This record gives sequence, structure tokens and C-alpha cells, in this order.
Amino acid sequence: MSTITVPHPLPTPEEDCHKLYKAFKGGGTDEKAIIEILGRRTAVQRREIREVYARLFHQSLIDSLHSELSGDFRRAVILWVQDPAERDATLAHDALKKKGYRHASIIVEIACASSPDHLISVRQAYCFLYNTSLEEDIIDSYSRHPFLTQLLVRLVSSYRYDGLHVNENLVDTDAAELYNAIKLPQKEPPTGLVNILSTRSFHHLKESFRCYQKKNGKSFYEDVESNKSYDNELKSILITVVCCIESSEKHFAEVVRTSVVGLGTDEDSLTRAIVTRAEIDMKNIKEEYKIRYKTTVNADIIGDTSGDYKNFLLTLVGSAEA
Repeated sequence: MSTITVPHPLPTPEEDCHKLYKAFKGGGTDEKAIIEILGRRTAVQRREIREVYARLFHQSLIDSLHSELSGDFRRAVILWVQDPAERDATLAHDALKKKGYRHASIIVEIACASSPDHLISVRQAYCFLYNTSLEEDIIDSYSRHPFLTQLLVRLVSSYRYDGLHVNENLVDTDAAELYNAIKLPQKEPPTGLVNILSTRSFHHLKESFRCYQKKNGKSFYEDVESNKSYDNELKSILITVVCCIESSEKHFAEVVRTSVVGLGTDEDSLTRAIVTRAEIDMKNIKEEYKIRYKTTVNADIIGDTSGDYKNFLLTLVGSAEA
């Protein structure tokens, strides 16, 4: 559930654009006005603002934000203002430039914590923005890691069934195949595991994971974690796949927590988690966070960030009680 609070009555896009233009001009930028307007509009409303701003002032709103803002605040606001599919395409492209298993988890999030239709839109946006396909860039970035390449390409190119129907016989068969994939000694998971994780519906996979635990006494997640045949990097990717499919709110609660615990703050991860989930399941993430870590997302944002960046993130996540 979304944590965005839209004002009532809602100003017109033209009114918002004139206020934003005014916030950019004069003796210094009015960051508070920018947060108040953009942080309280839905994706559809932000798109209308972008279009009207370009028509009224003959310049891109994102270009104006880029020239007037700076640092983590600028990155967070620009990601937020982007079309959601273009935003995820941008995040995927940035992750692939950095390479490494750690950044591959961002590709997994986009593929496994999004609807099939959104994933299609991300792939289309990626082609439009970068003149190549997401799949091609995955292959180029991870050519030295054949299994990771195969897994990521299959995850992003799959168009899953998005309904609730489940074939109970197939659930039982898949649970058995998942068990063999994890328990039989092998350096890399078999193709059957990739097929199951990349083609089955999310609802089917959740049922398969439940069946797995019922039959084997441990969760699939636990058995992946304790597997001694796979290296730690490979296990971390498989665990991310399972977590995003099984409970996206638990996964993103962990992303937020990991970004603020320890020395320094991982602003990129914190920004990504909040900006991408604020209109999807941030309310559930906040509830999970409170149960799991005995504190609130709001409290950790306040404790680890500052200034306009902090105020913008707090606007997106809403009140601690909501």
C-alpha cells in the first residue's frame, strides 16, 4: 500500500508547475516547496506535471531539478519524478555498469518484485533510453558468470501468469525439484531450478515454497542459505530471488535496515528502496520493519540522514504511525 499523501483539494498541474518554476528562480532554490509539491503527487500526477512544465517553460523538469539541486537529495527527487518504468531502467543500467553480484540484486528486485506488465515496460524503456536491450547488457556485464547470466536473462525476459490459479500437482512436483536442486551436490544449480524460478507465477512459487517447507521441515530459503556446494555470492542472489518473490516487504525492509546499520549510510540503497516502493508496498514495509527491528523506518531515516534529503524521504514514507 502507498504512503503518499495527496493534498485535497489538489492543485492543477499548471498551478504546480508555476510554483516549481518560482522555486527554481530568485535568490536560492526553495527546496521545501519542491518537496511539498513533488513528494505529494502520484506517478500519474507527476507525469502530468512533467508534460505541462515542458509545455509552459520549454524545458525539462528533470533538467531543471538537476541544475538546481545537488547530492543525494537531487538523485532521490529525480528518480522519484521519472516515469516508474524509466526509473527502473535507469537503476538497472547503473547496476550493470558497476557489475558484481551485489549490484545484480537490483536486477532481481526489478524482475521479481514487479508485476509482469511493469517488467515489460521497464524493458521497453531500457531499449528507448540506451539503444540496446536489458538482456544484451546483462550478457555483456556478466559474461564471466554463466549461471548468473542465464538466471538474470530468464528472470527479466519472462512474462509470468499473474493470476491466482495454481496447479496443485505441479506445485508438488516443483517442490521436489527445488529440493533436488539444493540438496544434490553440484557447483551450480541445474537448469530446472532456473526454469521454475523464472517462469512460474509468483502465487504458484509461494505455494511451492510452502509445500517445500511442509515436506522437508525447513524452508527453501534456509536450505539455500546452508548449501555448501554453491559459493556465497551465488547463494546471495538465489536468496534475493526467493525473498523478493515470497515477501517483497521483508526484502525491502532488510534493504532499508542494511543501508542505515553500521559505519556510514548507503544512500543509494536507501533511496532506491524508498523511492521505488513508496507507491507500491511501503506501508507493509514499515509494518514489517517495526516488527522485525523494533524501531521505525522514520526513526532510522531521521537518525542517519539530514537536511532536504531526510525531509524528502520522510515525506515519501509518511508518518511513523501510518
